[in-house]
Amino acid sequence: MKVDVLTCLALATASLVATATGGRSSGRRKHKEVFLGENSKFKFGGRIDYKLKKQDSTKTLLIKSEQLLRIEEHDFAMRPGFGGAAIPVGIDVQVESIDSISEVNMDFTMTLYLRHYWKDERLAFPSRNNQSRTFDSRLVKKIWVPDVFFVHSKRSFIHDTTMENIMLRVYPDGNILYSVRVTVTALCSMDFSSFPLDTQNCSLELESYAYNENDLMLYWKNGNDSLRTDEIVLSQFFIEHFQPSSGLAFYSSTGWYNRLFINFILRRHIFFFMLQTYFPTMLMVVLSWVSFWIDRRAVPARVSLGITTVLTMSTIITGVSSSMPQVSYVKAVDIYLWTSFLFVFLSVIEYAAVNYCTTLEEMRKMKRGKLPSTFNASQAMAFDGCFHDNDMELTPFPRMAPTLTSDPLTTPTQNQDIRPSEGTRLRRQRSVRENVDLLVNNSYMIDSYSRLAFPLSYLLFNTIYWSLYS
Repeated sequence: MKVDVLTCLALATASLVATATGGRSSGRRKHKEVFLGENSKFKFGGRIDYKLKKQDSTKTLLIKSEQLLRIEEHDFAMRPGFGGAAIPVGIDVQVESIDSISEVNMDFTMTLYLRHYWKDERLAFPSRNNQSRTFDSRLVKKIWVPDVFFVHSKRSFIHDTTMENIMLRVYPDGNILYSVRVTVTALCSMDFSSFPLDTQNCSLELESYAYNENDLMLYWKNGNDSLRTDEIVLSQFFIEHFQPSSGLAFYSSTGWYNRLFINFILRRHIFFFMLQTYFPTMLMVVLSWVSFWIDRRAVPARVSLGITTVLTMSTIITGVSSSMPQVSYVKAVDIYLWTSFLFVFLSVIEYAAVNYCTTLEEMRKMKRGKLPSTFNASQAMAFDGCFHDNDMELTPFPRMAPTLTSDPLTTPTQNQDIRPSEGTRLRRQRSVRENVDLLVNNSYMIDSYSRLAFPLSYLLFNTIYWSLYS
């Protein structure tokens, strides 16, 4: 009896405990649902219905893109209309930028949008609203696309950040637009005979690699309007104009191919080279003329000035040559630099001639005894590096009697009565040897003539140079 009473008490206690625990748990769940409901309402404005999930639009399509375009039903390794006429492929180009132009490598780097237009009836699909479908590079690998390449290209690549920059747009009637963003480095045969006053003609050439003119016909989609450019600014060149053109290329083994050209003319800015090359060269030539106004006995001053200008001109020539391709012909800048170098070199040679003639003149005067016995030439040179004319006793030339003898048999008294008519003057022309002797005996005249001859000659050279190349 006692056992039954204890059993009943235990069961009652257990039921009470279970009831209390269940009430607390349900309260916790209710509190949690209220908390989540308030937070979700605060974050999403209470518009979330947890029973309805957002539908994925790609799952609502009854037919996938590959099935819609019937890709598995055709052999896209063959071109459209195989066995018939050549398929026309229109080209449209938009030049984004010209990244660099290298004279040393004779090439240029260009970034452009290359767009192809053609029609492939195998990709036609039914559409009620006539809307086109756009795809990326994943579908391009499964269909036929034109194999256009860049002739004379050194490097090229399709941009792939953040995805491959490829776009494929298919219209319901089978018309296709295929666009790629590509950077290409191509060869440009440059002529530097007028450098840096030159104008370069470069072109980027497009052509089909496998299909000749019997299978594929390349043409500009909109004629001259097929080539568009953004605002392009280059550091050393000014782009005069872009112009599209077309032609044919022949290969002996495969035949004729259609080829498209993107022609553009580059005119070089001269101001950079004026500051870096021409102005320093002119200053060095003018600086070499300063020695003509320095005393001819100041050997250290004139020699150091001449050597400095020669070395500076050599440095300028070396710097210009290092930034240019090793061509076998003479450039315009070479003519200017080497002619200027010749003027600087001749100024050094001029002083060597002046110094030699001065030495001969003084040696002759010392032999004739025209220098005073107390004059010490070594002391004078050691003092200031030059002789002074006031330290020398120079006798004037003897005057000649103004007698003119026409007949050798006449007497001097008869010659005195014969006078030349008024307004006439008789002068005997000096021979070449006499002129040389005159310069040797008067060496200062070489500097006097050089002060006028060198600037006039250099001015004449600049006039001819800039009139020919500018």
